[in-house]
Amino acid sequence: MATANKKDTMLRVDNLVKHFPIYRGLFQKQVGAVRAVDDISFDIKRGETLGLVGESGCGKSTTGRAILQLYRPTSGKVDFDGVDLVHLKGEELRRTRRKMQMIFQDPYASLNPRMTVGAIIGEPLIVHNLASGKEVEDRVKQLLELVKLNPAFSSRYPHEFSGGQRQRIGVARALSLQPSFIVCDEPISALDVSIQAQVVNLLEELQEQFNLTYLFIAHDLSMVRHISTRVAVMYLGVMVELADRAGLYESPLHPYTKALLSAVPIPDPIAESSRKRMILEGDVPSPANPPSGCRFRTRCPIAEKLCAESRPEFREVTPGHFVACHLVK
Repeated sequence: MATANKKDTMLRVDNLVKHFPIYRGLFQKQVGAVRAVDDISFDIKRGETLGLVGESGCGKSTTGRAILQLYRPTSGKVDFDGVDLVHLKGEELRRTRRKMQMIFQDPYASLNPRMTVGAIIGEPLIVHNLASGKEVEDRVKQLLELVKLNPAFSSRYPHEFSGGQRQRIGVARALSLQPSFIVCDEPISALDVSIQAQVVNLLEELQEQFNLTYLFIAHDLSMVRHISTRVAVMYLGVMVELADRAGLYESPLHPYTKALLSAVPIPDPIAESSRKRMILEGDVPSPANPPSGCRFRTRCPIAEKLCAESRPEFREVTPGHFVACHLVK
């Protein structure tokens, strides 16, 4: 696929594959694999937010973790600022990880209940030998102020905070090493609707202040539209469409993208009553045994014989708009 200018591109993912082996029997023989991410390619430009959307289980979170090498890819290339992360090990990978961080989905599970907030936020600084003693305390207080929490809270424990406050603590921890790239793995899906907008606005403010680059993983299409520069759509381990925000929401090309967008409510009763809903039939196939050819063909309303015979190429249809569908011209 065509990519951006090298100077503008922070991250380039080429043919990324992550399969999880399935073992059975007394001798734990491998009998198959869950194809969580199956040959995807895209890039993220410096300072932008790439939204990654799709149904639960389509491989969004696995993609984010494979980029950060929390899951080692089965194959493929992850080029971050000119360095292929897939081949980095030990101290080299540890040093590079300072530039990349992650905000986790569950603010209740991602914070150690036995550590104070100060210890949680300050831990990365100590692990990477960036500060010690009073420096850590001062930096923790700065970070808490940055995410709009009282610096006096540093001596409290996670159970004393609400979900939204915990997620702010997670954001502060991600910022502690001054990264340039952050994977936001559904950071608002576990929060109340009233708190979601606050956290998204905070992420936008921090992006502007520190020139951060985000991979924003979500299944809430309206929130992705609000925060993203470009949007990528995944289905069953593969990428089916990638375009800038306006192009994807106003002129979706892939039948799956059209179905997803038709489920998003419009705050206009007249437009809502006149538009046609596209209801998908059947269940999502198992990633351990995906359909031949196009992964979406078993649920696609316009599928033809060709769709079962060969996998569609992920190609550029109009400038900057990529789609994987045999029937899109």
